[in-house]
Amino acid sequence: MSDTPVVSVRGVTKSFGARGVTALQDIDLDVRPGELVSLIGPSGCGKSTLLRVIGDLVEPTSGVVVVNGKSARQARLDRDYGIVFQDAVLYDWRTVAKNIAMPLELLGWDRAKRAERVAEMIELVELQGFADHHPWQLSGGMQQRVSIARALSFSPALLLMDEPFGALDEMTRERLNSELLRIWEASGSTIVFVTHSISEAVFLSQRVVVMSRRPGRIAAVVDIDLPQPRNADTREEPRFFELVTTVRDRLREGGLDEDRTAPGEGELVAAEDVP
Repeated sequence: MSDTPVVSVRGVTKSFGARGVTALQDIDLDVRPGELVSLIGPSGCGKSTLLRVIGDLVEPTSGVVVVNGKSARQARLDRDYGIVFQDAVLYDWRTVAKNIAMPLELLGWDRAKRAERVAEMIELVELQGFADHHPWQLSGGMQQRVSIARALSFSPALLLMDEPFGALDEMTRERLNSELLRIWEASGSTIVFVTHSISEAVFLSQRVVVMSRRPGRIAAVVDIDLPQPRNADTREEPRFFELVTTVRDRLREGGLDEDRTAPGEGELVAAEDVP
């Protein structure tokens, strides 16, 4: 495996609008090939902004982002990214198979090659038997699995995930956490994952990047040394609880307590955050 980072962020600052709201300040971060890294912090800390900067959905005010050895803009044009948002963002008039095939159609894959790849992805996310269903016929968790399959269909070097399980109930969320780890191990993708949940970040990640309240800086990086593969029993291990406590302590040390965020701060950044 190459030691060259898939993502290299250097000195990135991002400010929005005439009000001069600074969402990110002096961010330095490397993400290695095949790594799963989580970004965590309070609402309005800039973690989603950082994800969007990496994905060239938002342009930094200053600093440099290199993805797969090229500029973030060129990496996007070369389709080096797969992106999964909190909402599945599927097309209701297209079946599961046709939603997954959409990036492949845009890339000009022929029908036979598309069909073969779609079948592989449906098997990967364990949705056999649902290829001809429409999104409105699926549960929220199943819709997110379709979204993940679509994002991975063209074998991107990097998968960006912005709180993809945040709207789901706890049991579904934990089940999809395990599904994501299985898919990650099978696909070999590099993943940057945004979450508000400390336990989710610890369960999924090899490293957890803790961000300070706005302007967002990297307050700490916590290495997660839980063995793979992880499963429901992992959440009961003493080391899991130790690492959850460590991440929580790093949040507190960085001044990240949610009750210290002024009313409306998170909403202001969310409004300014739209590219």
